[in-house]
Amino acid sequence: MPSPDKLSLIIQSDDYDRVHYALAMASTALATGKAVTLFFTMQGTRALILGFSDHAQENLYAERGIATFEEMLAACEELGATIMVCETGLLAMNIRRPQLRPDITITEGSAASFLSDASATGSMLYV
Repeated sequence: MPSPDKLSLIIQSDDYDRVHYALAMASTALATGKAVTLFFTMQGTRALILGFSDHAQENLYAERGIATFEEMLAACEELGATIMVCETGLLAMNIRRPQLRPDITITEGSAASFLSDASATGSMLYV
C-alpha cells in the first residue's frame, strides 16, 4: 500500500502528551515530504495559547534529548504545516483570537474547511 500524500490531524485534547505526540507525528510527516494540516478544536485550542507547554515536562524532554513542544511547533511552522483553529472550539473554550500565539500563522476554520482541506489519498488522525 502506498504511503499517504497528506496527514490531517484533529487535536481535541489539551493534554500535553497528546499534543506533543501530534506535533511529533506532524513534524515527522513534514520532514518526509508530506503535507500536514493540524486542526485544533475544543480543548485542543488551548495548545495555541502562549504558555501552554508544561515547563517541567519541557525541561525533562530537553534534558533527555527529546524535541520539546515549542521546538516541534516551530518546526511544523517552518516546514509549512497548515495550523488551523476551529471557530467553534474557540467559542466553546471562550478563547478570543488575540489570545492565540502571535509567533505562528494560525488560520481560523470550521469542520467543513478542515474536511475540504483533507486529501482523498491522505490519512486523518484524531488525537
